[in-house]
Amino acid sequence: MRISFLYGARTRLGKALASSILVVPLTAWTSIADPVVVAALGDSLTQGYGVAQGDGFVPQLAAWLSAQGLEVILQNAGVSGDTTQGGLSRTAWTLGPDVDAMIVTLGGNDALRGMDPAVSKANLAGIIEAALEADVEVLLIGVQAPMNFGADYKTSFDSMYAELSNQYDIALAPEFFAAIRDLPSDDLRDLMQRDGIHPNAEGVRAIVPVLGPYVQQLVLDAALGE
Repeated sequence: MRISFLYGARTRLGKALASSILVVPLTAWTSIADPVVVAALGDSLTQGYGVAQGDGFVPQLAAWLSAQGLEVILQNAGVSGDTTQGGLSRTAWTLGPDVDAMIVTLGGNDALRGMDPAVSKANLAGIIEAALEADVEVLLIGVQAPMNFGADYKTSFDSMYAELSNQYDIALAPEFFAAIRDLPSDDLRDLMQRDGIHPNAEGVRAIVPVLGPYVQQLVLDAALGE
């Protein structure tokens, strides 16, 4: 993925939202007997571009979930440079027979290439429909388009994630970079790789606790068959 989010409009998810989306009685976890298998379908943000093997999004998220007391097998189905079309082409084999839930983080490369948001949205819809048909819970994670192609393009692109979430009644984490986007530029620079596009290990470490509760809820929903 190559998207310089430094030029995107800022979102303000906030710590309050991140900490409040999940309120699960501890007794609920006692009914979960087997590990939940979660496939993370995405591009370089998922794959872990530019960081050591254990410092990418998937391994850090897996460690965070384990620290919450969850038994989760998190599969890394991220491919650097992938688009929504590429993700759609990989969906069938990503949804193996053991997969209970899927995280979808795609669209950044579409935006960099100026792809029609309607096409990107249709591709994401295809991924979601395939997962739901396989009885797999879905968490969609949004990414924001840069301003390269104008405000109208950005508005159309950014809004498709919420529209898909509402259309298919699936969970949505509005923005992958919500945890760090609004930081002062000097602080943000310390959390990014030299390309200004991908988070470094510390950046991922900041991102995971904000996205983690969404995934935690996804795991619970999948385990309880909701």
